[in-house]
Amino acid sequence: MAPKTDKRPAKRADAERTVTAVLDAALRSFASSPDTTVTEIAKAAGVGRVTVYGHFDSLPAIVDALLVRSLAEADAGFAELDLESGTATAAVDRLLHAPWLLGRYQGLLAAATRHLGPEKVRQLHERVFARIEAVIVRGRHDGEFRTDLPLPWVMASIYALAHAAAAEADAERLPRTEAADLLSTTLLGLLRDPAAGCQSEPAQMTP
Repeated sequence: MAPKTDKRPAKRADAERTVTAVLDAALRSFASSPDTTVTEIAKAAGVGRVTVYGHFDSLPAIVDALLVRSLAEADAGFAELDLESGTATAAVDRLLHAPWLLGRYQGLLAAATRHLGPEKVRQLHERVFARIEAVIVRGRHDGEFRTDLPLPWVMASIYALAHAAAAEADAERLPRTEAADLLSTTLLGLLRDPAAGCQSEPAQMTP
């Protein structure tokens, strides 16, 4: 008598493939329109609405899972960048020109803000922006960046400007390479001392 085969691993693998297909389709769909629907995502994934709802109970749930996956990919990409050698200025420029920032996730930010709310979107970005913050702190400590502005305000400004650049690129009002260049120029202008020889806070007061 042949032994019974455990089909659970195969079913789990099938489910994972379906989830990946749905999220990939959602990313493509949001690139076309942040107003995309579950029906459109299902069609793009080559599955039925019932199948999609078998894994995600709503459109916001799809957006949440996609944003979490996308930010994990971005964090992994950041981890591969050399952020320790050279100046903090060069490191910030490399971060702001990373392909994920303005390229791969077109339309996702608008969809996430709409379906999850700005506060949830900000919370999900915390791990990725912690890498940027670490470089800013290094530049402040080394005297390369200004310390007269509170660090939380600097990070809030970076977050807002990065999303503004993404929105301009998504709307095709700026080419993505130009948006990245302008973002880097603007933020580095914010980070540096506004005038040569201006005094900053004592080193022990900087984060």
